[in-house]
Amino acid sequence: MKPTLSACRTHLRWFLPALVAFWASVGSSPEYQTTLHAAEPLPLRWVFVSRSLHNDQDVEDIRRIVETASQHGLNGMVLSAGLDRLCKQPPEYFERLKRVLAICRENDVELIPQLFSVGYGGSVLAHDRNLAAGIPLRGIRYHVTGKRAEFVPDGKTTIVGGDFETVDGNRVVGARFHDRPGEVSFVDETVVAEGKRSLRFENMGRYEHGHGRVMFEVPVKPYHAYRVRCFVKTERLAPEGCFRVHILADNRPLSPQDPRIPSTTDWREVTVGFNSWSFDKVRVYAGVWGATDGKFWVDGLQIEEVGPVNLIRREGTPVTVRNATDGTVYEEGRDFLAWSDPRLNFRFDHSAPPIVLTDDSRIPDGADLLIDAYHAFSINRGQVTVCMSEPGLYDVFRGEAKLLKEHVPAKRFLLSMDEIRQGGSCEACRRRHLSMGEILGDCITKQTEILREQFPGCEVFIWSDMLDPNHNAHGDYYLVEGDFTGSWNHIPRDLVIVCWYYAQREASLAHFSKLGFRTLAGAYYDGDTLENPRNWLEVLNRTPKAVGIMYTTWQNKYELLDEFGDLVSRPGASANQ
Repeated sequence: MKPTLSACRTHLRWFLPALVAFWASVGSSPEYQTTLHAAEPLPLRWVFVSRSLHNDQDVEDIRRIVETASQHGLNGMVLSAGLDRLCKQPPEYFERLKRVLAICRENDVELIPQLFSVGYGGSVLAHDRNLAAGIPLRGIRYHVTGKRAEFVPDGKTTIVGGDFETVDGNRVVGARFHDRPGEVSFVDETVVAEGKRSLRFENMGRYEHGHGRVMFEVPVKPYHAYRVRCFVKTERLAPEGCFRVHILADNRPLSPQDPRIPSTTDWREVTVGFNSWSFDKVRVYAGVWGATDGKFWVDGLQIEEVGPVNLIRREGTPVTVRNATDGTVYEEGRDFLAWSDPRLNFRFDHSAPPIVLTDDSRIPDGADLLIDAYHAFSINRGQVTVCMSEPGLYDVFRGEAKLLKEHVPAKRFLLSMDEIRQGGSCEACRRRHLSMGEILGDCITKQTEILREQFPGCEVFIWSDMLDPNHNAHGDYYLVEGDFTGSWNHIPRDLVIVCWYYAQREASLAHFSKLGFRTLAGAYYDGDTLENPRNWLEVLNRTPKAVGIMYTTWQNKYELLDEFGDLVSRPGASANQ
């Protein structure tokens, strides 16, 4: 029997509202939003470029990159070019910057300045090196002779057995251990840098982990500075640059530095420095981790106390000079002249600065002094972090933002707030009684406010790692005293987070998405294929509030830029294309 017209109308009166409600509920669901999102390209499709603009070739390089990007659907270029140290740039820099801006306009590619780095503080330190993050030195001994006080090292600190002269077969007497004596490590009496013996390593690749290390335990004084030296020779050592000198205390690295040793080199001296922090004993390692082939020799491993090398002076790093005998505290300006390190370069390649007494100083000739101060030093390959609690930092940012307004009509910015590997130790940080997560959040908030003072309504992006518990937002991070956990709770909610930890892309994007942040992926990272961005796209396509993807290279590899642009710019861009 056919339904009557009135029956059909009755069913429609029930069915149509239900259908509308159904599609409304589906349309508001994350799954539906993801489907719609994947049906068209992400709105922000960028390329990352780093150039100094100190020569005309930089401009031509940028021209080729921007033209390729534009021809293949990209619409933005993040430019790292010293745009936060404009007051230090020569006139020709600004002429080149004008040409770069014109290139971007001609190709309809937006220029997004990267600026305001704290972890890599070179731009800030160009204004004032004393803004570096400070690490405390306590009870450092000086001795007065006439009108001058000089640092007195503790001659008792030594690496017993570090000369490799006292041995028992292939075992070095005094070493806490060295890997596989007679199989990987060998006492060598033929190839030496000094003395009669060295320690040779080979065959590392035959064993799991590729270790070839020698380690000594050394007593030290807390909050003192030390320099470790050794000689190293290599022969076809692979991978290149795997040799390190590491200082550990309770499994915490105190000297994360890269000596950059070639695969093959004759004897050369390696020097690393460290602050002992609160520890009274450290483990000194020299050798390789993850070696696959080749040989190397180590000789003449030694340690010495160096005092306040790279002394920094600012409000948050006060100096105390007191008499070691009666505790009298002396005054700068009254008892001794203004004190600084004229060779402040963040390396351990010079001596501690002397203290010069005033003509009417109360400090007696022959006195022993104890000094409390702060110093700073670089890690890895010259990285120096600046202090986020020192007011002078924000004076620098304000001045540079004002200058940038005069030269770059930007609407979006990328805060270069990644890999902040020092901080929390100076008085400026301690007296705030905040966690490092709170200090970081406050810094980012101030940076954002400073930009919006000059660029009202601008959109601010930021690298993800220091805000991501799946990445670097945690405790025990390099030489940071404190914990970055919770940093994501103390930043402006309208920031766009640039996630770049490929191995944790799923967890990273989910972390920020659940907090309500928009996200953009820092993809590619110098691979030989586009597997990395394809896999980023796959996750982005099901991440609420994902707004973009960026071709990110640190090795100037732009050979795949055209294919990347095609991949991310076509409708329905996804990992399956």
